Amino acid sequence: MTIAVYPGTFDPITNGHSDIVARAAILFDKVIVAVAASPGKGPMFSIEQRVALAKEALADIKNAEICQFDNLLVDFASQHDATVILRGLRAVSDFEYEFQLAGINRRLAPDVETLFLRPAEQYAYISSSLVREVAGLGGDVSEFIHPVVQAALKCRNS
Repeated sequence: MTIAVYPGTFDPITNGHSDIVARAAILFDKVIVAVAASPGKGPMFSIEQRVALAKEALADIKNAEICQFDNLLVDFASQHDATVILRGLRAVSDFEYEFQLAGINRRLAPDVETLFLRPAEQYAYISSSLVREVAGLGGDVSEFIHPVVQAALKCRNS
């Protein structure tokens, strides 16, 4: 069984994230969406809320599992028998940082491979931070996120 881990803060999960999970679910037996605690980023939603939103947004993807983590990613991958770390690349500007992460992860866990996936073209410009910003200013973000995420954002911004 080939298991891939797709880590991120997912604050909130977007249609771009969902697209990557859906496509990865075709390639791997199991895709673990690893929601990072990331307290240093000061997330809008709690870890429990982000996990719950991801579970609802990805409910139709049967081989996707959503977990939270707050330890070293390669340790999390090892604990879950994952041999692949998935990372999304929206633009060239993402590459340098992702390349550094892949390099350090390879040094820490040579048996875990990092693979990069690009979201579908219509999602390539979406980021969680832009969704939060637009929603916070009262803009319509319905085409960028799952309806349950939109409802959660409306509650937060009311």
